[in-house]
Amino acid sequence: YFVFSAKFIGELLVPVAPFDQKSGHEAWTVAFAPNGSYFAWSQGHRIVRLIPWTKCLKNFSVGHNGEGTNASSPRRLSHQNSEGQVMLMAGEPCEHTIDCGDIVWGLAFGSSVPEKQSRCVNIEWHRFKFGQDQLLLATGLNNGRIKIWDVYTGKLLLNLMDHTDVVRDLTFAPDGSLMLVSASRDKTLRVWDLKDDGNMVKVLRGHQNWVYCSAFSPDSSILCSVGAGKAVFLWNMDEHTLIQKLEGHHNDVVSCEFSPDGALLATASYDTRVIVWDHHKATVLLELGHLFPPPSPIFAGGANDRWVRAVSFCPDGRHIASLTDDRWLRFWSIEERAPQAIATLSNGLCCAFSAEGSVLAAGTRDGSVHFWECPRSIASLQHLCRMALRRVMTTQQVEALAIPTPLCDYLTYKVI
Repeated sequence: YFVFSAKFIGELLVPVAPFDQKSGHEAWTVAFAPNGSYFAWSQGHRIVRLIPWTKCLKNFSVGHNGEGTNASSPRRLSHQNSEGQVMLMAGEPCEHTIDCGDIVWGLAFGSSVPEKQSRCVNIEWHRFKFGQDQLLLATGLNNGRIKIWDVYTGKLLLNLMDHTDVVRDLTFAPDGSLMLVSASRDKTLRVWDLKDDGNMVKVLRGHQNWVYCSAFSPDSSILCSVGAGKAVFLWNMDEHTLIQKLEGHHNDVVSCEFSPDGALLATASYDTRVIVWDHHKATVLLELGHLFPPPSPIFAGGANDRWVRAVSFCPDGRHIASLTDDRWLRFWSIEERAPQAIATLSNGLCCAFSAEGSVLAAGTRDGSVHFWECPRSIASLQHLCRMALRRVMTTQQVEALAIPTPLCDYLTYKVI
């Protein structure tokens, strides 16, 4: 296989001081606002930085038409006012620096959809009424608290207190209901309703150890959660019950994400692999190995230099990014078992695609963020039709259709 080098387009740096070499300065999470307005990352030492995404792109070597321009120098943060904000032109978003009061482990953007009815009663009694134009940022902290901020003003809105250990990950339901799920080292997941002033709706129990990550399916009906264990948990989010556990990894599973059409689920593990599942049938469709030849279960189940730290699905539904301890970032096509593009990255911890899928951001142990342009290709009409169909049909429903076997295999990703 011939592998291309991914195009590096810029970075956000944090000034390095002697004390920064100690624990606490890691960028454990990066996040893009769903509407493409902001980029946020936990740059260490309690600080979250919110930057207008269009402002970032202007400083990077990416043109508006997707073509590369002259490479820019690394982007550095400056020109702050006394409140830690960078003031832009009138009417434009402002850059914010938020001190969360403790080390930040998880970040998630959320926004409300007006026509989405709240699941709570007596909503007229509530302190907060979130409008369509309001964008929220949830931060999960080392002390077990979750703080909810107004992105446009930097104002603290809610302080959720129920976890008893680190809140490792946060995810909003993508349906605009402002349902928030938190994953914690206290071995639980908790479901919060921000339209009900942050009321905790349910505690999801089942993990025997730390919970590292959770992800909603695109229709918000299923939640996947992974942690310090080999199993992948799937939850019914209408009834808040455990659907099943997916078995196949040989070590802790640390990251998970659904494909944009909800047909596939990608999970990353310390066993050196990313597995792409058909979660409807609990079957493995694809294994993306980061060590060749594949390691024995004994090697994969222990400490090794190929631990996969994070996995992210591109919005185009055709590419996956993985970040590994071997100092490589890999871009995969779901149509191949070898990386399509690679990039070097030391001490990477997390990664996420931009809302439109053109850029990948990765956070590191020194609190900085690096950006790459994603591999580009024109999706076939077949793939677009498959994604449209799979957004509304499960694997079992597709298999029940009176269609030729090759077409059924394509629609169910058996022939990727």
